[in-house]
Amino acid sequence: MQKFTEKLVKLRIPILIIAVLLLIPSGIGFVRTKINYDILYYLPKDIETMQGQDILMDEFGKGAYGMFVCNGMGSADVIRMTEKLEAVDHVAEVICFDNLTGGSIPHELLPREVRNIFYSESGNGTLMFLFFDTTTSQDETMDAIMEIRKIAGQQCFLSSMSAIATDTKNLVESEMMVYTLIAVVLCSIVLLLTTDSFMVPVLFMLSIGMAIVYNLGSNFIQGEISYITMALVAILQLGVTMDYSIFLYHSYKEAQEEYADPKDAMSHAIATTIVSVTGSSLTTIAGFLSMCFMTFTLGLDMGIVMAKGVVLGVVCCVTVLPALILVFDKSIRKTQHKALQLGTKGITRFVSGFYILIAVVMLILWAPAIYGNNHVQVYYKLDESLPESLPSRQANMVLESEYDMNSVSMVLVSADLSAKDTKALLKEMQNVEGVSFALGTDSLIGPMIPENFLPDDIKNKLSSDNWKMLIVSSVYQVATDEVNEQCETLERIIKSYDSNGMLVGEAAATKDLVRITNRDFNVVSIVSIAAIFFLILFVLKSISLPVILVIVIELAIYVNMAIAYFTGTTLPFIASICVGTIQLGATVDYAILMTTRYKKERIGGCNRKEAVTIALSTSVNAIFTSALGFFAATVGVGFYSDVDLIGAICMLLARGAILSMVIVICVLPTMLLLFDPLICKTTLDMRKSKL
Repeated sequence: MQKFTEKLVKLRIPILIIAVLLLIPSGIGFVRTKINYDILYYLPKDIETMQGQDILMDEFGKGAYGMFVCNGMGSADVIRMTEKLEAVDHVAEVICFDNLTGGSIPHELLPREVRNIFYSESGNGTLMFLFFDTTTSQDETMDAIMEIRKIAGQQCFLSSMSAIATDTKNLVESEMMVYTLIAVVLCSIVLLLTTDSFMVPVLFMLSIGMAIVYNLGSNFIQGEISYITMALVAILQLGVTMDYSIFLYHSYKEAQEEYADPKDAMSHAIATTIVSVTGSSLTTIAGFLSMCFMTFTLGLDMGIVMAKGVVLGVVCCVTVLPALILVFDKSIRKTQHKALQLGTKGITRFVSGFYILIAVVMLILWAPAIYGNNHVQVYYKLDESLPESLPSRQANMVLESEYDMNSVSMVLVSADLSAKDTKALLKEMQNVEGVSFALGTDSLIGPMIPENFLPDDIKNKLSSDNWKMLIVSSVYQVATDEVNEQCETLERIIKSYDSNGMLVGEAAATKDLVRITNRDFNVVSIVSIAAIFFLILFVLKSISLPVILVIVIELAIYVNMAIAYFTGTTLPFIASICVGTIQLGATVDYAILMTTRYKKERIGGCNRKEAVTIALSTSVNAIFTSALGFFAATVGVGFYSDVDLIGAICMLLARGAILSMVIVICVLPTMLLLFDPLICKTTLDMRKSKL
C-alpha cells in the first residue's frame, strides 16, 4: 500500500493533467445523455398499461396524447386552428367534432351525448383530442408542445402528460445550475468554518466537482437518466463525498506532525484514507444500490448513478485531491485561519449524566415516530409537484372546470369485437360512477346512422387491423382512491367483453404506480437494512452492534417522516423511498465512527463510561462537520426548488442529516452504556473486556 501511495504522490502532476483531460470526454458524454421527464416510463414493461402504450404506438402510430381546449372561438376559427395543429410536426391526428364526422354526416344526426363531449356546458369552449406520433417525453413531442402553445395563444389550453413533462423540463433546466451553485456556496461556507485554510474549500470543490462531471459524463453509457436523478446527483454526490475530502485533509495534517516532507506526509495520509474511506463509502453505496431492487426502475436509474458517484468521489479523493493539495501547499499555508470547533465537554457531560433520561425519552419517542412514519400522506399525481402558474396546470384546471374532466384513458379491444358488443361496452362504461363519457367510432352508429354509412377514414381514426381504440374520461382526479376503484371497475367490464382488452393512460398507469411502489418501499427498506447490517457486522465483528446502530438511524428516519405527518405535509411518493435508503446509508457512518472509537477504548482497558465518553468527545466535531456538510448541500435546494418532487426530497435529506446527528450524539452513547455487557459478549474482539 505504501509503495502505491508513494507512486500516486510522485505522479501528482500527470494525475492532474489526466484529470483535466478527462473532463473533455465527460463533458461530451454529459451533453449527449438524454434526460427523461416521464416518471411513468419507469413502470415495468410487462404490465398491461405499458404494453397498451406500445400497441398505441405500433398499431395506431399514436404515442402521446392530450386534450386541447379552445375558448371563445367561433366555428370558422376552430376549423382554422385544427388545420394549424395538424400541420405541426409529430402531431399524428387531431380529433374534433367536425373531422370526426368527416363532413359527411349532418351534425344534427349525431347523438346528443357525442356532441356534448366536444362542447363545454357554457357553449364557450370547444374540445379536441390531439395524438402525437412520438412518445410522452421524447424531444420531438416536447418541441411539438412548444409549437402548439405558440399557435394557441391565450384562448387555448393543452392538457396532457407531455405538457406536464415539457413544463417540468423547462423548470428543471432553468433551476439546475442554481441548485448546484447554492449547494457549492453553502458547502463552501461550512468548509471555511470547519477547516483551517481559505484555500482548502476551493480545492475540495475542484476535486469533488471533477468527480461529479465524470459521473455525469459516464451516464452516457446508460443512454438516458431521469430528470430527478439528474437534478439530485450533483447535490447528493457533493453532500455525501465531502466527508472523504475532509478525512484526507485531517489525515494529512496529522501526518505532517510526524513527517517534515509534505510528500511523505501525503503518502501516509492517502494510505490511511483509502482504508477508512473505502469502509465508510460501502454503507453509502449499499444504500444507493438497494434502490436497484425496485421494480419501478426509477430506483435502478437513481441507484446506479448515485452509487457510481460515490465510487468516483472516493477515487478522486485519493488521487486528484492529494495532487491539488501538494501543488497548492504554499497557498494553503498562506491562507490559514482558526477552524471552528465545538466544545465537547458540555455535550459529553450531559449525555453521560442523563443517559437514563435520554433512554426513557427515546422509548417514548418511538410510538409517535412509528405512527407518523406509517401515516404520512403521499401524492402520486405528477402535476402536483409543479407550480399552479404553469401552462399544463392551467390547462388541467380549465378541463376540470369547463368539461368536468380530470383524466382521459384509452381502451383497447379486439378489432373483431362486433359493433353491437362495442356499443354495449361503451354504454356499460358510460354508466360507471364518475365516468363523464365513453367514446368510439361505434358511438356514431345508431338508427339514424347505420354502420355501413360510416366512411372508412372515420373508422380508421380509432381503429387498426387488430385493435379498436375507445376514449374514456373521468371526473375523478388521477391517483385518488376514487379513480383507482373506477379503473378496476372499467378493467373488469372491458375483460368481460374482451379478455385481451386493456385500459391505457395516466389514471391506469398511476394506479399501477401506487401498487408497485408500495411493494417497492418495503423491499428496498428490507434490502438496505440487511445490506448495511451485514456490512457493519463485517466491519465491527459484532452481532449486537449492527442491531443497535441500525435502530439508532432508523429512529432518526422515522422521526424525520413523522415530522412531515404531524406538520400536515404531503410528500411526493418517491420521497419516502429515497429518504429511507439515502439517510440510512449516508448517516450510519456517524454511528460507525463513534462506535469504532468506543470499541477501541474498551479493548484498550477503559470501563464502559470512560470508553463512551472518549468516543463521544472525539467524534462530536467530525459528526457535526459531516452532518452540516450534508445539510448545506441539500437545504438550499429544498427551499429554492419550485419542483416539489426535488425540493421535498432535499428538504427531508437536510432535516434527516441533522436528526441523525442529534440522535447519534445523544441516543447512541446511551445505547452503548446500557447494552455494554451484551456488546462485550457478542463482539469478537471485546469478549475479554472488563464488564
